[in-house]
Amino acid sequence: MKDLRTTNILLLVIVVPLVFYLLKILSFIFIPLVSSMFIALLFLPLMRGMNKKRIPKPISILVIVLIIAGIFKIGGELIQLTSNEILSTDQSFLMQAEDKLNIIIVDLEESMGMELVEGTDIYGQFLNKDSIMQNFVPTLSFLGSTLTMLLMTVFFAVLWLSESINVQKLLNSTIIKQKHASVRTFIKIENDLIKFIKVKFLVSFFTGVGTGLACYFFDVNFPIFWGLFAFLINFVQMIGSFATVILLSIFAFVGLDSVNVLLFFILTITGVQVLFGSILEPIFMGKSFSINIITILVMLMLWGYIWGVPGLILAIPITVFIKVILEQFPGTKIIAKIISGDEIKVDLGLGSIRKVS
Repeated sequence: MKDLRTTNILLLVIVVPLVFYLLKILSFIFIPLVSSMFIALLFLPLMRGMNKKRIPKPISILVIVLIIAGIFKIGGELIQLTSNEILSTDQSFLMQAEDKLNIIIVDLEESMGMELVEGTDIYGQFLNKDSIMQNFVPTLSFLGSTLTMLLMTVFFAVLWLSESINVQKLLNSTIIKQKHASVRTFIKIENDLIKFIKVKFLVSFFTGVGTGLACYFFDVNFPIFWGLFAFLINFVQMIGSFATVILLSIFAFVGLDSVNVLLFFILTITGVQVLFGSILEPIFMGKSFSINIITILVMLMLWGYIWGVPGLILAIPITVFIKVILEQFPGTKIIAKIISGDEIKVDLGLGSIRKVS
């Protein structure tokens, strides 16, 4: 028995890195597949509602595809509105930004030994013809791969919704062999993920609105752009809030003249992030849905390394999925409790684990 246990541990040590390696090199398949699964889970209650009304499944899938297309259409309109806002910027702001950037560059020259090319402005250092042409092919390749992943995500979502790929049957045939337990686990996963996505969307929406309004009232340029940016990046747990505050503070430093106004603006956008991200979001999620802060950081680093930005967005839904699976087995319940942040107490005399109230 001891040799068998040692063999199993060695196999686990070998298999786990191999799995993560395959996930990394086959990211062009797994990112759309996992993303589409979460999207399909979000729309499954609507599918069931239409099935109860005896609406044919092809029509139900078409309705959901149209809803997803409408969401992309709204996103495209917002991006277009943001682009028009940026393109309509007057020259005074650009001149003001250039003056402040020149001051920063001069300080960097003195402290780090950097030198600007004489006879060119600050924008000419970075937006020259050679650098644009050098980055054109990688940018075009990135846009092409992003579009391909979006189309693959829609395709896989249709397969999930049409039950060509059935999550519950997949769980039953691979992880949880008992049908009743697999159905219960699938319902738990579906409810938790739907709750997470709904709350995250609402929190991100109000965070974006709050950030955009703060930019508007403090007369910071591009309020629509920054509101949309705060909304999108807030889906990256923890990192999104820090990125919004830091980038927007740097941008406001260029656009605002008064130090007091800049300070109040930074306090305002920080307050928006704290209010929605640190206070309201945990309340809406509920204590039973909480995840340990250390687990969040580890998962963000792991999936960010494997899948990049999509991994940062999918890290928490994947963690929720894993947590629910681990809760179904007595031997792994302790890991699920650690992930959720529950305090546990080990009784050495009885060899049992109890939750501390």
